[in-house]
Amino acid sequence: MLVGDEAALPAELSEFIHAWGDEWEVTRVSDGNSAVAELASHPIDALIVAPHVVGLPPTMLLLQARTLRPEAIRIALVSEHNAGRPPSARLIGLAHRFLPSPLAPEALLEALSSIEELRELLDNPQLRNAIGRIEKLPSPPGLYLSLTAALEQDNAIDNGQIADLVATDPAIAAKVLQLSNSVFFNSGRTITDLRTAVTRLGLATLRDLVLASEVFSSSIISEEKRAQLQQRAMMSARLASRLLPSSSAELGATAALLADIGLLLPGVVEQNQSSEQHQTLGHADAGAYLLGLWGLPMPIIEAVAFQLEPERSNSRNFWVTGAVHVANRLIRREPVNLDYLQKTGALDKLPQWQQQADHLLGLAAQPA
Repeated sequence: MLVGDEAALPAELSEFIHAWGDEWEVTRVSDGNSAVAELASHPIDALIVAPHVVGLPPTMLLLQARTLRPEAIRIALVSEHNAGRPPSARLIGLAHRFLPSPLAPEALLEALSSIEELRELLDNPQLRNAIGRIEKLPSPPGLYLSLTAALEQDNAIDNGQIADLVATDPAIAAKVLQLSNSVFFNSGRTITDLRTAVTRLGLATLRDLVLASEVFSSSIISEEKRAQLQQRAMMSARLASRLLPSSSAELGATAALLADIGLLLPGVVEQNQSSEQHQTLGHADAGAYLLGLWGLPMPIIEAVAFQLEPERSNSRNFWVTGAVHVANRLIRREPVNLDYLQKTGALDKLPQWQQQADHLLGLAAQPA
């Protein structure tokens, strides 16, 4: 459903989608009240809302959509006049993804294609409903102040140091990647590492985004548990980056950093290799689906989803999913899937990887 006038949502968008195929049906609504009525009476898969909507603010419409159709992907358009500035904090909390206004057919096609791919990867109506009802991720307090203090130091701080600060919080790191990969900020190349994301967004946007993430966060876990998750994520990210060639190291580190992000969501339980998930919402699927809603790169989504079962990956070689699986298992000191390593030709490297993990955990000297 497209909500807004033709200035933001050109008429040719409907024609473009119809020409693309019969998988999608388009509904156009010009005002907010009609949109709410449509949401109440008909299911939708994707809602695209213009920056200005007659009769109802976009944030209120998105809030109604979250209540009435939590399974729907919520996409907010951001005016080109706001280029370089982040969406409002409230909008960041309600929209899954951001696209520039006026909306180009190519941007819409990319968004709908990724939605289809995500649905095929994690086809679970219960999962879609549960994630759709969550407003936003909780984030620990203090990162904004730490970032501000670092930027105000007399000695210049580079983007690598800023990225290291952001990486201490997996929830905010995911938000930074989400926004940097939105078409509004994206110049064409997919961003998979935090340093490049920081460069793309700029320091002012980054600081506002961190602040917004903290203002609208609510903790569902204890500070002790949160600290444990952060420390484990950091060690897993460092190890995963060492298991891959330099060309994929940053991608592996980012995926490992976000692997347990599902545990920050309400109603989610921690999965393990022996558990059977039926009525409960597991952290691997929940985290992967949320990252997919945000439009993060598919290798990261797949690695988070299949971190316990790397053999489900589309890749037959040892790549990002394998690195996340091995890094998480070794940092947790839990068994690694030996059959998977054997099939991907990586089993002989396990003793070296175990030594690296032991060093990160303080259990062994630095490996040669």
